[in-house]
Amino acid sequence: MLKTVEVKNITKTFNLNKKQRRIERTTNKKKIAVNGLSFDAFKGEIFGLLGPNGAGKTTTLRCISTLIKPDTGDILINGHSVIKAEEEVRSTIGFLTSDLKLEDFFTPNYLYDFFSKLHGIDETTRKNRKAEMFQRFGIDKFAEVKVGDLSSGMRQKVQLAISLVHDPDVIIFDEPTNGLDILTAKVVTDYLVELKNKGKTIIVSTHILSLVEKICDRVGIIINGKLQIVDRLENLLKEGETLEQYFFSLMEGSDNS
Repeated sequence: MLKTVEVKNITKTFNLNKKQRRIERTTNKKKIAVNGLSFDAFKGEIFGLLGPNGAGKTTTLRCISTLIKPDTGDILINGHSVIKAEEEVRSTIGFLTSDLKLEDFFTPNYLYDFFSKLHGIDETTRKNRKAEMFQRFGIDKFAEVKVGDLSSGMRQKVQLAISLVHDPDVIIFDEPTNGLDILTAKVVTDYLVELKNKGKTIIVSTHILSLVEKICDRVGIIINGKLQIVDRLENLLKEGETLEQYFFSLMEGSDNS
């Protein structure tokens, strides 16, 4: 298999202000969010980064997506370093997160065209991609409705379409079904599987065990900023064991270490 994403021993530390230290219940002025993390992802697979809230999943994805830089280590996307070749990396990745906020007074039509132009997509390709994406997700019926007037599920679909305007090779989703109703969540997860079958590399972070079992080819489990294990699910689980059982056994081992 072709290796498209290489995360190489990255570490990321954040300074904590007084309020954050109270929330974290610590006197430490720094927090190690990611600690010596390494894994690879391959063409045509969905890699799941699984862990509890605060484990370091989002920080890892933001490093992969060039939104923040790791303190140490490096990440290669199709051979390009997120530290030394940010623009090359950004041209080949799509990143979707619930933190992505669309301006309420713009329409899906305007936003799709705007981001397509930012990526240098020619007019014919833009029109064809937009027609396919808008029809697939039912956005076409709301193409001229302001984002602020859309349902949360439809806004998520618009965000997804915009994130993929440039048809990226590597697609990164932070909690892809978070806050979605069951029908919209199925539309999104079915599309992820379709993209995988087209040869895309997809990395998803989640704390939803059933989502990992449903769509992921391999999984990496991260606890307290450290990667505990990386493997295919069938290799991790004993006969009759569920992912939930395996996950909580790792959590207990981590607490006792």
